[in-house]
Amino acid sequence: MFVPKAGSKIQIQSYKHSGTIHRVWEETTLLKGNRTVAIGANDRTLVTESDGRTWITREPAICYFHADHWFNIIGMLREDGVYYYCNLSSPFAWDDQILKYIDYDLDIKVFPDMTFNILDEDEYELHSKQMNYPMEIDYILKKNMNDLIRWIRERKGPFAPDFIDNWYERYLTYRS
Repeated sequence: MFVPKAGSKIQIQSYKHSGTIHRVWEETTLLKGNRTVAIGANDRTLVTESDGRTWITREPAICYFHADHWFNIIGMLREDGVYYYCNLSSPFAWDDQILKYIDYDLDIKVFPDMTFNILDEDEYELHSKQMNYPMEIDYILKKNMNDLIRWIRERKGPFAPDFIDNWYERYLTYRS
């Protein structure tokens, strides 16, 4: 299995359970990558939605993906602190210079004080029916939602103090 090396530019592709493309982040700098973990960073990167609309991210972000967890975590560095956007998703996979995963709709937004909101439960219910999510997927996602909430409360992984800042400092060494 090919894994891009640290410092290389990768693309991130999000899919839906049906196999259709959901969203593409055009360029992310890989800070750490192996078969188990991928940590990347981007700032003002082009994002393309499934309907062709595009937008540019507003702030630096550190992206955390793990092959053993059904979620990924984006830490966005804003003036008033780090905000997190967590996607319930399949574990990631490498396809050459592209990191791919399946987005399963459910999200958690975490604020700098570590309070959080669960988002898009209605979208999950709708897509679950439309795309016939298997019961096993529902079970896995609910278990991983609980794991993710535990990580937030315990300040584990990307929620640990200084995790995002330390990886952002590393990202700055790759910027030209």
